[in-house]
Amino acid sequence: MATRRVVVTGMGALTPIGLSVEQFWQGMMQGKSGAAPITYFDTTLFETKFACELKGFDPSMYLDRKEARRLDKYSQYGISASVMALADAGIVPAELTEEEKDRIGVIVGSGIGGLQTFEDQVVTMEKDGPRRISPFFIPMMIADICAGLISIRFGFRGPNYAAVSACSTANHNIMDAMNAIQRDMADIMVTGGAEAAVTRTGVGGFNAAKALSTNNDEAETASRPFDKRRDGFVLGEGAGILILEELEHAKARGAKIYAEILGIGMSADAYHMTAPDPNGRGAALSMKMALRDAGLNLDQVDYLNMHGTSTPLGDLAETKAIKQVFGDHAYKMNVSSTKSMTGHLLGAAGAAEAIAAILAIQNNVIPPTINFVEAEPECDLNYTFNTPQERPVNVAASNVFGFGGHNTTVLFGRFNG
Repeated sequence: MATRRVVVTGMGALTPIGLSVEQFWQGMMQGKSGAAPITYFDTTLFETKFACELKGFDPSMYLDRKEARRLDKYSQYGISASVMALADAGIVPAELTEEEKDRIGVIVGSGIGGLQTFEDQVVTMEKDGPRRISPFFIPMMIADICAGLISIRFGFRGPNYAAVSACSTANHNIMDAMNAIQRDMADIMVTGGAEAAVTRTGVGGFNAAKALSTNNDEAETASRPFDKRRDGFVLGEGAGILILEELEHAKARGAKIYAEILGIGMSADAYHMTAPDPNGRGAALSMKMALRDAGLNLDQVDYLNMHGTSTPLGDLAETKAIKQVFGDHAYKMNVSSTKSMTGHLLGAAGAAEAIAAILAIQNNVIPPTINFVEAEPECDLNYTFNTPQERPVNVAASNVFGFGGHNTTVLFGRFNG
């Protein structure tokens, strides 16, 4: 059987620099920073007092108030972004036949799940006893519930679950959704990730792991990938949702096509629980696999949205991996880290950054890496520092890596019919 080609026909985004795909792109083009002092809780006792919060989000735009109260914020974000993405794709669930709904699936994940819900219910139990725990506690908290809720909301009965792999979550979900279409389990898949971990235990836990920037005096510019002064990542939150569709199905209904998924790669560092392999071997393997899967030459990649978290070890290891894979071409293509603007969206990062890569193809513009001041000698690629750069972009890659040594790469290409 011929391989079924998979294209992107809709996108939805909630990010710290924009509450829609259009605003997200505008924020990137403006080099906007989403970092600011945390407003969700008192940070007096915390080492890190800032994050990239989802400013101005109103769940009532997408959910009724009663429903919203029974959802953790991560599910609110994921459902809201799915509403945007379906509308963008021109899919009106109420107008679909039951047979059509049988052929639409949902694979949407979260790296951590309902962390705020977990915190709140533990406090309730300690204060008032176990009988006061909410009956919605478990379903609000678990990392698969957003996928289930999207399915229930729209009546989609195709493949439905969540892959969870820390910061690689969204990319793994996109890969699984693509595979479901290629194996003829569905014609359309709703996929991506959502995260809401700007909470006391989220910030406290990453502080304990020495992963977060503590540059409270320069919060707005603290996410500074590849800069010599970088001291850790900046925690973000939000959601990204893609509508993937089998090519002929998309063409038959006259859908607009943003890009085609050309290839995927995934690997393990097999090195350390939280630190990357310093030589970048696992990351390189993931990129090589994606290129082989796509059947592309190295010089066909125009842009790579790097994992680029602004950690001293991670940025250097990924840079080494890119040089291993691309050789001389590593210096000819553009790379950048949009985390410099959004912070690290954890389980939603891959979806937001896939959207950034696709928009780079659509607009022939590379989103910048902002906040660069001081060069790191070993970080010497074209990181598109501080301002966007116009150039033809026909193929764009997105790298996302996660705690546990999970490495993922997705290659998107311009659709030419």
